[in-house]
Amino acid sequence: MRFRTLNDIAEICREESLTISELMILEQEKETGQPKEEIVARMAGYYRVMKEAVRKGLETETKSRSGLVGGDGRKVNEYASVREPSVGDWAGKAMAYALSVSEVNASMGRIVATPTAGSCGIVPGVFVSSQERFGWVDGKLVQGLFSAGAIGYVIANNSFISGAEGGCQAEVGSAIGMAAGALVELRGGTPEQAVHAVGLALKNTLGLICDPVAGLVEVPCIVRNGLGAVNALAAADMAMAGVRSVIPSDEVIGVMLEIGAKMPSEHRETALGGLAQSPTGRKLTERIKAAKSSERTSG
Repeated sequence: MRFRTLNDIAEICREESLTISELMILEQEKETGQPKEEIVARMAGYYRVMKEAVRKGLETETKSRSGLVGGDGRKVNEYASVREPSVGDWAGKAMAYALSVSEVNASMGRIVATPTAGSCGIVPGVFVSSQERFGWVDGKLVQGLFSAGAIGYVIANNSFISGAEGGCQAEVGSAIGMAAGALVELRGGTPEQAVHAVGLALKNTLGLICDPVAGLVEVPCIVRNGLGAVNALAAADMAMAGVRSVIPSDEVIGVMLEIGAKMPSEHRETALGGLAQSPTGRKLTERIKAAKSSERTSG
């Protein structure tokens, strides 16, 4: 890739009059030696999986094996259909869709890790709800995924994208940044505005720990995906309105690396701290362990 930073992306796009997605496709053609049509077709397949996961989450039973989660995406979607959500109709949709995809993941359904399974709901939640809202064709959203991919590539190579390495700021935070930056491009914003959206989004999740109850990607991961989708919409709007990330977005990524490196292991997906070790978190963990032990004994 010709870029290592978000600033590199903005500069190349400005000099060559490219969008971020166009730049990413060109770079992938060079890296893989594959024709553009093949690269785009593969990404189109990923988008179909995302849309199917949204539909499945809304229309089918998605209870997780632990019994901790399931059905919240449908609840929010039904609520939004009969009441006006406080966040607005379309943010309510994005939230419902993000929850649904994350619940499909928790019930062992098929999702696309964007950038990880634990943060798989945010990009589809933002993309699918925006497609319905603005009447975009699938091809436009597929282009947007390349933009999200370029942003994720920079974050992954300069910081973390996994909770085990850098806490939830790395997983959910990265997904929010990817969705926010890509949405700016989809709505006609400049690459510079997209880069600012990433910084605005990431700053809002710095320090967020990864503390899954019983070590399962369920509580609080799924709720964080729903709220993350709303944050992505807000960050994109701020950037489109001209709000800038005063701390350059690449520096924000560097701070995420610094915070993640100093984060105690208890707060990096080990379930040894945070909500996982709250009184209720411990009770739920014991209940799940007992159920598994019972299953093994009876099996």
